[in-house]
Amino acid sequence: MNMRAIVAGLAVSATLLAAPALAHPVDGAWKEQHNNTPGITTPANFKLTIWMKVEGDTLHYHSENTTQPDKPYISDHVSTLDGKVAPFPNQTRFNEISTLLTEPYELQILKMKDGDVIAGEFWTFSKDGKTAVRRGIGKSPEGKSRAYQEHFVKVTDEPKYKK
Repeated sequence: MNMRAIVAGLAVSATLLAAPALAHPVDGAWKEQHNNTPGITTPANFKLTIWMKVEGDTLHYHSENTTQPDKPYISDHVSTLDGKVAPFPNQTRFNEISTLLTEPYELQILKMKDGDVIAGEFWTFSKDGKTAVRRGIGKSPEGKSRAYQEHFVKVTDEPKYKK
């Protein structure tokens, strides 16, 4: 092997090692965007931002619903992306969480209370990483279920979550 080939190989190796890891499609802060599409049930005053970060096979999730600024609803959980049930701490409506990466750009999140699914979320992220749609079915604290569809736009790639 000649010296030029060795130097070129070392240069390529150094570049690959120095390159930042590619972000996962779900990584970043996602802000709910109101949408006038028929069948979308998001209230006009709804304010929700969700921060997600995938590290290996683990999802870190933090959300802040500030629809009622004096009573923000904060949600934090950490779970593996294999569908296994994990604890969902500090919540009254849920005590278990299951997350599953069903496709490279699709995520399923099941929020449960003692094994009973209270909310099922099905996320689809755009291939350009700028938008997402969350569809689901949730049961209110009064026991009434409803379907929903929400549109999100990525506002930053920087995650906000507890380690």
